[in-house]
Amino acid sequence: MSSGGYSQPVGVDEASVDARLAAIASIVSDGFTRIGRDITKVLLTEIPELQGDELLEGLLHASVEENVSGMLHLLGLQVSLDSVAVPSAAAEYARRLAQRGVSVIALVRAYRVGHARFLEWCLRELSDQEVEPHTVRAVTNRILQLSFGYIDRVSEQVVGAYQLERDRWLLTQTAVRASRVKKLLAREDLDLDATESALGYRLRQHHVAIVGWVPEPTQAGAGLVRLDRLGQSLAADLGCTGRPLFVPFDESIAWFWLPFGARPNVEWAKLDASVEATDPTIRLGVGELEKGVEGFRASHYQALTAQNVAIAARPPHRVTLAERVGPIALMCSDLEATRVWVRKVLGPLATDRHNNPVLRETLRVFLESGGSYTAAAETLNLHRNTVQYRLNKAGELLPAPITERRADLELALRACDQLGSVLLNDV
Repeated sequence: MSSGGYSQPVGVDEASVDARLAAIASIVSDGFTRIGRDITKVLLTEIPELQGDELLEGLLHASVEENVSGMLHLLGLQVSLDSVAVPSAAAEYARRLAQRGVSVIALVRAYRVGHARFLEWCLRELSDQEVEPHTVRAVTNRILQLSFGYIDRVSEQVVGAYQLERDRWLLTQTAVRASRVKKLLAREDLDLDATESALGYRLRQHHVAIVGWVPEPTQAGAGLVRLDRLGQSLAADLGCTGRPLFVPFDESIAWFWLPFGARPNVEWAKLDASVEATDPTIRLGVGELEKGVEGFRASHYQALTAQNVAIAARPPHRVTLAERVGPIALMCSDLEATRVWVRKVLGPLATDRHNNPVLRETLRVFLESGGSYTAAAETLNLHRNTVQYRLNKAGELLPAPITERRADLELALRACDQLGSVLLNDV
């Protein structure tokens, strides 16, 4: 009997293929316990994220055995793929991974790796039998078609179970975490040991606080899942010492703290690249690296300040660092006054006409490089003469020489860089 979209090769007896499949399923079933242990061992070795305590690994083993049984049943009886349902142990395992914050990528990969190992067992048994080559091809095609169909249906269902549980778990944890964190930020007298235990996060270390938000409308829970996933990616890419503390603020905004242990520095250049690779539509306001409980609070308020600048900017930056926008955040409280001041400092350079954006960037980098032509050229990847030419052009537009009001000039240029057209609309 054929199943799904399978088409029997010409010259091959379908009944013999069915019989051969049933025989292979029966023989492989005889080693059922051994196969289950083998696949479980491979998964734990190749996907370290799945390693855990005895309960979690026991659930993994039960899930593997139920899936192996389901695929053998499908091969042996040639039932329709429409009858395939996710095994109960597999659904429970997916839910438990969601509760523990193991990525859904690890879960999906487990099905790919486990499927490959299962195929090895079946195809090894087929190769051991004396079968005509054309029959081998037909049986192999059927095994692939049925097993891939099974994995496709079941993995889709377990990912759905994972996502539902992740949403539910995040919402359940929100109240507990949010309450503790708000008390911490409000400087209420708390037992630090108890607070760390409740949050699952060590407060007496270096942290970077982040405010993340999804700017476009999302379905309930979807935005938080994306933000949580990004937090995990940032922690991995920046080499954090543990899992980030994730606290949903509403359905599209979250606060998180990245743990850096005793490390005194952060590779900030990796942050924007990590967002780009994981979820480039998300926006971040990022605090500075701070230490201890006071640093936990300070970095968070810095992140909120950076968020205010990012929201005011047109167009917004993907990542806004507090260390670059401190004074600019104060300027956002009165954008009209800031606009007037910037145009007074920059004159005609405070518009986006002609080549002004390039001239402003060159002048800003030059000033931030300590007035070094060589350093600015290296940063901009330009020839020194090009930098000098652009600076001369910028100087022709400024109301006063570059050497005068240098501090105001640098701040005005940085404000233009961060806030964009909010300050630069032509009049």
